[in-house]
Amino acid sequence: MKKYLYSREYKKTNTIIDIKGTKIGGKKIIVIAGPCTVDNISYILETAKGIKDSGARFLRGGAFKPRTSPYSFQGLGEKGLQILAKARKETNLPVVSEVMDTKDVKLVEKYVDIIQIGARNMQNFSLLKTVGKIKKPVLLKRGLSATLKEFLMSAEYIMKEGNKNIILCERGIRTFVEYTRNTLDLSIIPVLKKETHLPVIVDPSHATGRKDLIISMSKAAIAAGADGLMIEVHPNPKKAISDKDQTLNLTQFKELMKEIKPVAEAIGRNL
Repeated sequence: MKKYLYSREYKKTNTIIDIKGTKIGGKKIIVIAGPCTVDNISYILETAKGIKDSGARFLRGGAFKPRTSPYSFQGLGEKGLQILAKARKETNLPVVSEVMDTKDVKLVEKYVDIIQIGARNMQNFSLLKTVGKIKKPVLLKRGLSATLKEFLMSAEYIMKEGNKNIILCERGIRTFVEYTRNTLDLSIIPVLKKETHLPVIVDPSHATGRKDLIISMSKAAIAAGADGLMIEVHPNPKKAISDKDQTLNLTQFKELMKEIKPVAEAIGRNL
């Protein structure tokens, strides 16, 4: 029987990804935070400084945006990446941003510390192979209706090309439920931790689509064994270009960090 590169059979110890001294997959719970879409330098700098003060370890923001409608804002492209790089320079927070096309991989790689593959591109095999050839860590989001096997095989596509630094992200799956944007599959967290040595994080913002559920689902994700969280944050969510309803302001984010701390400590981890 083949030992897949993602599997515990291939590697029994947890993979820990070290990015500028911050380790993902270790004892610490790592929080990645920032707006869905990079809008302007002032908001990004305010966000970066605010989330860092509250304990976040990474700044996230979309420069290339996959949107349901072709008429919706598609992102600032390289200008957005430059804004993120400026925020990193001023705050020393490593940055995470999504790539959507193979032709943009080298460009995004130049600016970011972690390259994100979004849910809609989880089975874009050409893109997976391309990011598998680079050295930057890859944050791979679970597809909208992806099975466990499909999710892990997407990680295998990347690893097969040589890039072993992959962070798996559960961000909710599409079900018949209508009171949340998606359904957060908490049960996949311990299953992933059993099946794979790769770190696992959770995105409760996209999973719920509701800011009033983010704190409770963040605590549940940590209790279930997640290695980190990805949270949408903006200084003024009402003015955010996208995902207003699932975006916390800086005060709410500070409260989230306060509330998840005792949960992490209860299971022998810390922020």
